[in-house]
Amino acid sequence: MKQLNLAILIIAIASAYCGSSFAGTFSVTPVRIYMSPKDRAVAITITNDGDEELVMQADLYDWKQKPDGQDDLKLTEDMFLSPPIIKMAPKSRQVVRLARLIPVQSANQITYRMIVREIPEAKAPKEGVQVQLALAFSMPVFITPPGAKPKLGCTVERKAANSVNAVCENTGNAYSHPVALLLNNATGEKIADNPTAGYILPGIKRSFSIKREGGAISAGAAKLAVTLDDGTTETFAVTISE
Repeated sequence: MKQLNLAILIIAIASAYCGSSFAGTFSVTPVRIYMSPKDRAVAITITNDGDEELVMQADLYDWKQKPDGQDDLKLTEDMFLSPPIIKMAPKSRQVVRLARLIPVQSANQITYRMIVREIPEAKAPKEGVQVQLALAFSMPVFITPPGAKPKLGCTVERKAANSVNAVCENTGNAYSHPVALLLNNATGEKIADNPTAGYILPGIKRSFSIKREGGAISAGAAKLAVTLDDGTTETFAVTISE
């Protein structure tokens, strides 16, 4: 399964003692959910890849970001998964539906996160197991009106002799998702890069560290190439300070 920006959370519960552990194995498709304001529901496929029965539940969160780019999640009843509690036999697959309860009346993209969690306490632990592990998938949900688009602008700020921060702001009305950043000098030679970045929701500014291994980053004109999740690249002329 293509992972994209799928966050996989491992939650240890039930015991503080060392010992053996177990967790179920499941996958969710798609890993990112796109809807239009006209869509009332969308189908999601959950697959139990393990040899044990799985019991899972889904929670929906309104997804915003704080001014520094940190996620801010709040439980919402705007959407729901049907059924909310999912029981799956080993090696089975089930299609569920994510439904929207309120109409979207906005020119801006609406963003949610759906977190699907395993409920290990719903089944008896195996003999000798002291710690049960619960798997959870955090999936972004985007409801995008026609014409909503991101608008990204990036600069760089000196952080240390061998590193800078790429400061990127999204002034559009849909998410932007840089997946890699590459800093080149004025002649196009690679200076340093960062192979991971993250979502930037509308109106948010985020910083991503770019560090050069084995040397300082010289001051002067440079180019910052930002690769986005759709495979395109935006290039920004930047100036690195002393």
